[in-house]
Amino acid sequence: MSFGDPNNPYGQPPQAPQGPYGQQPPVPPQGGQPGYGYPQQGAPQGQPQYGYPQQGQVPPQGGQPGYGYAQQPANPYGQPGMQGMPGMPGMPTGYASWGARVGAALIDGLIVGLVPGILYAIGMAMTASSAASSIPDYSSCPPGDFNCIHNAATAAQSSSSTPVGAILLILLGALIALAGGIFILVKEGSTGQTPGKKALGIKVVGEATGQPIGFGMAFVRKLCHIVDGLPCYIGYLWPLWDEKNQTFADKIVSTVVVQAPK
Repeated sequence: MSFGDPNNPYGQPPQAPQGPYGQQPPVPPQGGQPGYGYPQQGAPQGQPQYGYPQQGQVPPQGGQPGYGYAQQPANPYGQPGMQGMPGMPGMPTGYASWGARVGAALIDGLIVGLVPGILYAIGMAMTASSAASSIPDYSSCPPGDFNCIHNAATAAQSSSSTPVGAILLILLGALIALAGGIFILVKEGSTGQTPGKKALGIKVVGEATGQPIGFGMAFVRKLCHIVDGLPCYIGYLWPLWDEKNQTFADKIVSTVVVQAPK
């Protein structure tokens, strides 16, 4: 009997603690990687362990994160602030109707063409009056008086020229129309809205970006409207059944007319 340990009455050497079913607790292998299922203390960064969430551990740079790391939710629209995506603040909400587009064009045409149209009408009336007075009047000439007939023809010919006032009015109207057309293109290119489009709550934007297209592309789009009018104006009616309510000019320059956000 051993008296070395008062807590061991039988003198047996102390035994190692046993597992819940009488097995010895596993010992991590020496000099190698710890096996699966062992809590890792101070594991080196870049070596995530499977099955155990690691505290304060940073995923390895340039590689795939290990299992157990919380994944960041993906941006449903790609890069933050990507242009042209619906549902973002200030972005288009839907395609403009054909009626709204026609109404906007009528308002713009009235704004740009009203004053030049009045000037054209006055100038043409003056020209027509001058042309009517160019018809020789031979009623006062006796038969056989060739000198009187010659004088009447000369007087009518001298009065047949277009009055200077009529020419000036027509030129002034043309300049005003040109300035109005440039103003419309500048507004459409920089903001997407002409006065008519702004009144009806629609705007022209790039199909891919959702942003105004600039003066240059607005000018090209205006030229491309010639294509809309060539086949019996079918291009202007195309938005009635087109999926994106586009004219031929819109398809050529990749633009859409949309409802402007409130």
